[in-house]
Amino acid sequence: MSKIEVPVKPHVFKAMQTIDTEALASASDDDLRPVLAGLVRMALCAPLDASVHGKQTRMKILAILSRLEVVNSIVDMLSIDFHALEQDVKKEQQLRAKLGGSMTESVLVSQLPNGLVLEFERSSSDPAQRIRLLLSELLFISSEVKEQKNASYHKQSDLFECSVYTYEILDALCIAMAELPNLLNLLDISEALLCVENGCRLICQLVANNPEMFLEVCNSLTARGDKLDEESLSGRRRLQLLRMLCLMDPKTALTVRNYCVEYCTMPGFAVVASIQQTQMTTADNVDESCSDIIPFFTGLLLGTDVGIRNWISAFVKAGQKRRPDDESCMLNLLRRHLLDQLTLLTPAKGQVMEESKIVAASSLIRLYNALKGIATMKYSEDEMSSLLKLVISRPSPSRAGAHFITLGICTLMASPGLLRSVEEEQQAVNWLRWLMTSEDNFERYSEKTNSPGEMLFLLALNFHNNQMVAITDLICNTLGMKITVKTSALVKIRQIFTMELFTEQVVAAHAVKIPVTPNLDAKSTGYLPVHSILQLLKNRIFSKHKISIKKWVYRQICSSCFPLHPLLPQLIESYVHSVIPKSPKPEHTNEPISEDDILAVFDAKKKNSNPRNRQRESPPGGVSADVPDRQLCPQLLMLYYLLLFEDLYQMHKKMIDVTKLALYNDTVMSQIPISHLVQEALKHHNNCQNLFPPMIRLLNTHFPHLCLVEDWLDAHVGLMSTENQIFKRKSVSFKPEFIHEAFSEAQTHPSRAIKLLEQLLSINDTDILKECQDTVVASIPRLLEEGTPRRLLDLMKKVWFKLHGFTPRKCPPILEIVLRILSAYTQACRVYLSSHVMDAAVTEKEKDRQELKIALLAAQESAVVQILLEVCLPLESEKEQASSELYNLREVRCLVFSYIHQVFIADPNLAKLVHFQGYPSMLIPFVVSGVPSMHICLDFIPELLGQPQRNKQVFGIQLLSHLCQQYQLPKSMNIAKLGIDVMFTLLSVLEKSEWVAFFQQTVPCLLPISQAFPPLCDDAAVLLMQLGRVCYSQITVAGNASKTDKDKSLAPVSMSLCGDYDSLYQTVKLTFSQICGHALVMGKLY
Repeated sequence: MSKIEVPVKPHVFKAMQTIDTEALASASDDDLRPVLAGLVRMALCAPLDASVHGKQTRMKILAILSRLEVVNSIVDMLSIDFHALEQDVKKEQQLRAKLGGSMTESVLVSQLPNGLVLEFERSSSDPAQRIRLLLSELLFISSEVKEQKNASYHKQSDLFECSVYTYEILDALCIAMAELPNLLNLLDISEALLCVENGCRLICQLVANNPEMFLEVCNSLTARGDKLDEESLSGRRRLQLLRMLCLMDPKTALTVRNYCVEYCTMPGFAVVASIQQTQMTTADNVDESCSDIIPFFTGLLLGTDVGIRNWISAFVKAGQKRRPDDESCMLNLLRRHLLDQLTLLTPAKGQVMEESKIVAASSLIRLYNALKGIATMKYSEDEMSSLLKLVISRPSPSRAGAHFITLGICTLMASPGLLRSVEEEQQAVNWLRWLMTSEDNFERYSEKTNSPGEMLFLLALNFHNNQMVAITDLICNTLGMKITVKTSALVKIRQIFTMELFTEQVVAAHAVKIPVTPNLDAKSTGYLPVHSILQLLKNRIFSKHKISIKKWVYRQICSSCFPLHPLLPQLIESYVHSVIPKSPKPEHTNEPISEDDILAVFDAKKKNSNPRNRQRESPPGGVSADVPDRQLCPQLLMLYYLLLFEDLYQMHKKMIDVTKLALYNDTVMSQIPISHLVQEALKHHNNCQNLFPPMIRLLNTHFPHLCLVEDWLDAHVGLMSTENQIFKRKSVSFKPEFIHEAFSEAQTHPSRAIKLLEQLLSINDTDILKECQDTVVASIPRLLEEGTPRRLLDLMKKVWFKLHGFTPRKCPPILEIVLRILSAYTQACRVYLSSHVMDAAVTEKEKDRQELKIALLAAQESAVVQILLEVCLPLESEKEQASSELYNLREVRCLVFSYIHQVFIADPNLAKLVHFQGYPSMLIPFVVSGVPSMHICLDFIPELLGQPQRNKQVFGIQLLSHLCQQYQLPKSMNIAKLGIDVMFTLLSVLEKSEWVAFFQQTVPCLLPISQAFPPLCDDAAVLLMQLGRVCYSQITVAGNASKTDKDKSLAPVSMSLCGDYDSLYQTVKLTFSQICGHALVMGKLY
């Protein structure tokens, strides 16, 4: 870097900034000469500081000035008429704005027959003329700079080019600027002086006389600078000026560098300022690695600001076009500095890199990758050689060392051109072999960062699978930058990995030995062992080389926690696929996880006995909520494994040798609290989004009875947790004998049982709940006895639902439990029978088996409905309470009808089967009004009326009458008309023994039909008239009709002969009168 003369010494400028009179007094006369104008004004002009200290300072400055003779000429300048000068300067500026660059006219000076320089020399005794001459020239140059933007940047000026007059010009400018601050701005003057020779020197001296303007001038220079400061004369002069300014005040160099970054200008100065700062750090005996040149340029290239990144990239591209030996090129200067850093950080051959240098070396490697990958810088021969030596260095085992190695591996991948010769290639291979043998030394330092061994392993894996995109992503993620990696250039590296270092068998054998990631969750970053194992499982590498991966998968499942890592479900899926054979002659398959290992995941006692888990338990006095959460994640993963195993086993059962691979025993699933796990997973659905949907799909397929809507709704709205509060009572014992004793006194002393159930509701310890659940459930029949308090029944229902989450009649709370059990077991039965049919061998009778299965399910479920309908019949003691709104039978019917509605909606054919079977007619109005899905019965009423059995026809007409009242639809009216037509038909075809019984039961149904549909009243009246005539005729045959109608004292014998017809006749009359009174719109029918 070329040296630059400093116009003002740094110590003098600092003294001017702080008005340090002692430092000024100790400075030499030559050093003080540039700032004399400023000192004269401080000493002689009216001060703003009238304090004693201010007066003492001015006296000291006068003492300093008194030793310099040149001060007299500066003092003379203060006595000119600045008011008149100000007016002329204004007129001159207006003239320049009007005439542009013409020098033919001037307000400040008249014609100059002897030239400007000679006139300036002759006016040494006339300060006013000298200032006028100077300002005239300066304003002319300034007007040219503003108007001729595309002209040559250099302006010819004999006055400024003559170095003899530099100090005279400086003094005059300083006085003029101080006296005319509104007309002469230092920022504009600086831009004009940049166009002339010695302008940079003058600007620095002007700034030294006005030190408060230093940063403002620097800011203006950078803001008006070029994007590439070395490509033009103006850029080079501006670069030189900023260097001179920062040499005057070195501590501001980094501030000015920040201005360059802010405006994306003057990149060459940013380089010089950074190197200058590094040299100052070294001169102060500070470690050179403490300089910020590497992190500064790394931040520019890897920052989020695209404009800054493009700015630096353009600087690098432009710099590469210049000759490498051009010492004035700032890029070459930067590259030489970085190359020196490479040499300084690289340890001697055979030695280990010092730990203090590892971080700096890692930063330098990242910077070189950024320069190549983002700024497209091409490495020189020296850079490639030195960079390779640093990359293959051997750091000491530490976290920083592990990170350095990962960066080194990625650098070899991103820049395969570093291996130019066979010798360098062998050096890289030896380094990789050393890394494979030293992997364990770095593993313990890479828990939270990328593991070097895992990176090597994953690169080898991707090379084997030709996953070049994955390799590029790995390199970019590790380096922290998006760069382009040419896959065609990786042929040599790929050969090294796949042929020399990592064969397929080595990869598989190495994978099994990799430790699992402790507490693996979604927050675990980088490439982890699970990435490698999953890739190998997907490619069936373990099966190909007969290597068991069961223990590794099991350990990783047990070492997982929330939030769930997204690859764990995929790991389980790939593992299960490797366990289940897909062909009659499969390759080697992995072993399934043993039943003992599965149950150990769900055994809290075994987990808590582990010292690692005990260390995390909460102190006495409370149970930490974190412990169940840590156990929940492995339990959910293991449940997903079991469900997926069951699903794939059933799917490929024909290919499986059952002697070698069998389904898990039913006792395994019975010991797992599936419902509880599902509900807990719902609470953590944000933490297991990748697991929950497929797990629920499998659960609904194989265990639909555990996916009941009621259970999910209860858990969602918190119905089961209304009592989940901690009671401030003395805790009770949950031993089986204590529970049995409490429920044996439920009718006489229910308080013990109530307290026990309240305590069960308030605890969340699954071990206690499992321990006492059998005894509690066995005590339910005792609560069916009379005298059991309703509070106790409700608590029992809630406790049962809570226990149900982990794993007889006329009593609504207990009946609700029974209904929930019925719903679960009917669902389970469907799955069981389907599985049973699939297990049978394929034969020609498969269709018959399916039909038998459907028939068996229909018979079972219809029997359930029939039994529940019988439950709705009132007992003798309940018939007296029929008018009450609050009684058990009403609540029982609500629960039963809700259940029936669900099963009818799920299977409409079941509704048809139940109604073809029939049930007590007294329940018809309750069923029709209580089961919302009864409208589907309108579809099969015609078929029911067409049955040959008279009882089914009677049931159909009775059902139709109530459906017409409930659903007054056009469809109902048409079916009602059909029902009346059927009664007309049967009026003439029924035998005498069936005739009276049929119509005695069906005639009252005409009233609700007529009420629902008045247009059918005519048909009903005609039918009743015919029935009445037939009854009247039959009564006449047995006795005197008029006597029967008027004389109420018939003999008992006559009454017995015509009693049935007489009863029917009275029913017909009553129905007719009710229709006339209630069903007709008009009162007169005839």
